[in-house]
Amino acid sequence: MKVVIQRVSHASVTVDGSVVGKIDKGFLLLVGFTQSDTEAEIKKVADKLSGLRIFEDEQGKLNLSLQDVGGDILSISQFTLYANCKKGRRPGFEEAAKGEISKPLYEAFNAYLRSLGHHVEEGIFGADMKVELLNDGPVTILLESDRL
Repeated sequence: MKVVIQRVSHASVTVDGSVVGKIDKGFLLLVGFTQSDTEAEIKKVADKLSGLRIFEDEQGKLNLSLQDVGGDILSISQFTLYANCKKGRRPGFEEAAKGEISKPLYEAFNAYLRSLGHHVEEGIFGADMKVELLNDGPVTILLESDRL
């Protein structure tokens, strides 16, 4: 499992011209799964990102978590995080989990984040989405379940 975390001032996702998810201050998450991922990886990654202290305190140090600042989450499924660019010029996506595996994992991931007390907005799984954001900092962090 891979998650790109972007600290944002605001973010939104649009499908077919309609906004389907929108947050102010918080995290924009780009979430990808591989075939071997399970709910164990979901919980490990969600617990880690839930407690990450990547918001600035009064002294300008990264000391505050998402809950500390009252931030929200916009979660977007992103199979392209598992792009393999080793050969040729066209990425391969063999490592990315197919929809029948990744969709239930994505839904469980968002549900688990909600169970931790976070407000979570979502894109639409498998849709052509347009994502807008204002990266704050910029702060962008990659979490990989096999490295936690």
